[in-house]
Amino acid sequence: MLEVTLERARELLENCSGKRIAVVGDVMLDRFFWGTVNRISPEAPVPVVDLEEETAHLGGASNVANNLNNLGIVPLLCGVVGDDNSGKMFLEIAQQNGIDISGLFVDSSRPTTVKTRIIANNQHVVRVDREVRDPIPDHITDSIIKVIANEKNLDGIIFQDYNKGTITARLIHSLIKIANERGIPTFVDPKFDNFFEYRNSTVFKPNRKEAQQALNRKIQNREQIVSAGNELMQRLEPQAVLLTLGADGMALFESNGEVSLVSTRARKVADVSGAGDTTIATFAAIYSAGASLKECATIANYAAGVVCEEPGVVPITIDKLLDSIRKNNKKNGIR
Repeated sequence: MLEVTLERARELLENCSGKRIAVVGDVMLDRFFWGTVNRISPEAPVPVVDLEEETAHLGGASNVANNLNNLGIVPLLCGVVGDDNSGKMFLEIAQQNGIDISGLFVDSSRPTTVKTRIIANNQHVVRVDREVRDPIPDHITDSIIKVIANEKNLDGIIFQDYNKGTITARLIHSLIKIANERGIPTFVDPKFDNFFEYRNSTVFKPNRKEAQQALNRKIQNREQIVSAGNELMQRLEPQAVLLTLGADGMALFESNGEVSLVSTRARKVADVSGAGDTTIATFAAIYSAGASLKECATIANYAAGVVCEEPGVVPITIDKLLDSIRKNNKKNGIR
């Protein structure tokens, strides 16, 4: 895999500043309860968490938008929230973070998706989800399509699917058709339900678990990784497949037949939550700056490694990304 110099990374980050990328998908509110554990409950063999702090953050597709925002991109967030207190809190946080919410719609028939995580002694103890996975109403699908169709200067569209109902086959087909007609690159972070609906995207980014389930086979060694990536290229016809492999890094498959493997950059993994969001956001941001696919994958891999080193869902920042590249280049004698 291509290494990237600190100077080149800075240049690309400067070039992507101010670009506009839409994020379409399942938005969520991530709530965290932070505390410590010093004893086991007498009621059941479970830890008692002494609560010290409670925080709320943008999650799911909105975490992708937050990552883009931190990288200097102007994100347009498209999705659905419920008519509830969590929805109001979500919209307030999004606006406070400077994210355009003109593509968000309120659906009173469903709750806002909320994921509540309890973190004790910097360890993820348990997660509680509140959600409805039914497909969103047709009129909201139509509204999202209209928002994208009316945008005049989009530099990319990211599909962020968590199987919570926002992304449907009709939405996928409509938006990819609009994008391809207008020369807008599309980046896909899929889940299981609509996995093979994303034909003719620019970059298709499944993780190992998603690809294994979709292809109904194990993807473990190099031979299996290459075989799976090539099959996805043939069946979906994207310009590239970026297969993320957790602790084994990533594999990039390009339409010219090239396959590049890269090992993970995380030095000490604290929490993998949000790593996929950071990967797709960073890839799309760097792509909008005119980078090669290999450069996009390389820098996205650095970004994913950075956020895995911190507990909770933490978006990437330019300073932390450049610092990671600087340290690796110094270690390997790259200028």
